[in-house]
Amino acid sequence: MINDNNVKIVEQTNNGRYYRSWKIENPKAVILLVHGLGEHCQRYEAIAKALNNAGYDVCSMDLPNHGCSDGRKGHVDSFVLFQQAVLGLYQRIKDDSPNKPIFILGHSMGGLIVSHFLIDHQDKFKGAVLSGPAIETIEKPPAWEVWLIKTMAKILPKTGMVSTVDGSAVSRSPEVVQAYNNDPLVNANKLTAKLLVGFADSIDSVKQSVSVIKLPLLIMHGTADQLTSPSGSQWLFDNVASTDKTIRLYEGLYHEIFNEPEGPKIHQEVIDWLDIH
Repeated sequence: MINDNNVKIVEQTNNGRYYRSWKIENPKAVILLVHGLGEHCQRYEAIAKALNNAGYDVCSMDLPNHGCSDGRKGHVDSFVLFQQAVLGLYQRIKDDSPNKPIFILGHSMGGLIVSHFLIDHQDKFKGAVLSGPAIETIEKPPAWEVWLIKTMAKILPKTGMVSTVDGSAVSRSPEVVQAYNNDPLVNANKLTAKLLVGFADSIDSVKQSVSVIKLPLLIMHGTADQLTSPSGSQWLFDNVASTDKTIRLYEGLYHEIFNEPEGPKIHQEVIDWLDIH
């Protein structure tokens, strides 16, 4: 086991974007981690340390308009900015660790971003891990609401339309929920029309092209997730072209499976999968 004193946490803000890495000496691979909607990469300390103990570097960032990165929280002008940010982080990893294999891990909206990113860039990775990917929402909005949001996205794109993530839905752990609700880096603004349309368009793009994904894939989802639908993970599993693919559905677990009481066991399952690959 690696002592915390042997983990080097590297923080850097460059061109308005906050980067954070958990680094060890002589890692066997690097994990590129993409966080979810409205949160930030520092919330992944527990799984980062578990991965460090297993011999992996973890490199992440706060997405544009999230956490310590620049931009209005709850809004994004285009989802392309998220794709560009992931590509930029990948290049930073390659420059820093040119001979190390790279895996990519995305949670929630991060899972959607990663799924979209893999359509054009899967050759860059040894495999991908998706936690509660936002491929399907729990409830589909009525047609009038969809029309209203699309209209507002064209004329007043920064208008707040929908409340942000409900903290009580992230975990069954009261401590995790309290920390989430009290975290000043977590978004408290309403989600804007432009972000919501970009989110929906990104889901549509993934569903149109996901069959090109062939790399090894681990998909994980709590069955009691109230924020993203487990049926979306099942759809993704059924429709990717990967022959090496695994889906794990955790009975009764909420959205943030890594932050559930069962989190350490799930961390180990991720590590076991990574070690095999």
